[in-house]
Amino acid sequence: MTITIYHNPACGTSRNTLAMIRQSGEEPEIIEYLKTPLLHDALVDLMTRMGIGPRELLRQKGTPYAELDLGNPKWTDDQLIDFMVEHPILINRPIVVTPLGAKLCRPSEAVLDILPNAEVGMFTKEDGEVVPARKRAP
Repeated sequence: MTITIYHNPACGTSRNTLAMIRQSGEEPEIIEYLKTPLLHDALVDLMTRMGIGPRELLRQKGTPYAELDLGNPKWTDDQLIDFMVEHPILINRPIVVTPLGAKLCRPSEAVLDILPNAEVGMFTKEDGEVVPARKRAP
């Protein structure tokens, strides 16, 4: 089984998501998208699989979002995607792809919706928040 995480190791949510995947018994393919930026078509494919548009994937905090005026409705979807390709820090994270789907995993426990083995038991995030054990509905 292949699980892929588009990961930023400096992000706590991304680290927690990776830890949950590993706790489920899987070792994912890890793509550090800041080091290996996504191309336009790959980003479009991910958004299509997640069922979201570029504005939903844009990260504002700690990025050039404001200085590029990306909240302005003048930008087309393709232009926003081009900005994300040029400035990968604008891509919200982590994105996880599994055989059950693709998802922007914010909060990190959202990954449980698409993990084949979502019964990871109780999980404690880096900040001490406890994610209770849960089972996938039949």
